[in-house]
Amino acid sequence: MGAYLIRRLLALVPTLFFASLIVFLTIRMIPGDVIDLMLAQNDVASSQDKDSLRAALGLDEPLWRQYLTWAGAALRGDLGRSLWENASVSTLIVQRLPVTFEFGALALLVSISVGIAIGVFSAVRQDTVGDYAARSFSLLMLSIPGFWLGTLVMVFPSVWWRWSPELEFVGLFEDPLRNLGHVLVPAILLGLSLSAVTMRMTRTMMLEVLRQDYVRTARAKGLGEGAVIFRHALKNSLIPVVTLIGLQAPLLIGGAVILEQIFLLPGMGSLFLDAVFARDYPIVTGVFLVVAVSVLVINLLVDLAYGYLDPRVRYA
Repeated sequence: MGAYLIRRLLALVPTLFFASLIVFLTIRMIPGDVIDLMLAQNDVASSQDKDSLRAALGLDEPLWRQYLTWAGAALRGDLGRSLWENASVSTLIVQRLPVTFEFGALALLVSISVGIAIGVFSAVRQDTVGDYAARSFSLLMLSIPGFWLGTLVMVFPSVWWRWSPELEFVGLFEDPLRNLGHVLVPAILLGLSLSAVTMRMTRTMMLEVLRQDYVRTARAKGLGEGAVIFRHALKNSLIPVVTLIGLQAPLLIGGAVILEQIFLLPGMGSLFLDAVFARDYPIVTGVFLVVAVSVLVINLLVDLAYGYLDPRVRYA
């Protein structure tokens, strides 16, 4: 196990290098110059003013040197400073990260709970009314984007019932109930959108496992239906489901970007989107680096979970 972990951690290094290099270059290829944005209010700004500002921000150096400077600082834990606010990128991310983590964790909890529960029910009740209803629900959630549901929740309840979700964000430790009231609605919407794929994968794997010989043997020996389903069938069908949950980690971040904007959550998604519009290169690159590390760690934990779910899996 120790050697496997070391190899996996070493494999993260080239992955992060190429990912950060691609993002570092791509954000600078987007049309529009941050210097022009900063001087947009100054009608008399000369080319000399632009060159001076570019030199002050360190944007006059070649891209390869800018990247090496940024990468060297990132290895020391310094992700640079915002071009607009002159604030530490690390500080901004630390302020926003708990909001995104809470939002993503709640959405993932909803996705897993709903997806696995409905998937197991649908498999056990195959070709019944409940099975058809569950499959229809999964197709509906696959067809409807989470941000569209979020827009409906923001608009129609306020028109019909004079109710709208909480828009003034309060920290979790300041007022837990009010915080949960703000985060729970978008988390449920994102979780339901992601639960559809989890549900269909769980149903497919459960149907396959329930036809295995050892399941029929367990039933023939008089083992209760609940023990057959949850102790034997479910655990053996979860490896592909766990893999799918690991692959949903980037979708949690991607969905959070839009839903955080709709529900005014001050998380990393809104920080990233605002930085892209403002061409704040250090924030964009820093946020992406944190997200990339989080996704890689989640996938590593998913791989380690295989050994628990299937004793035949060994890490050499």
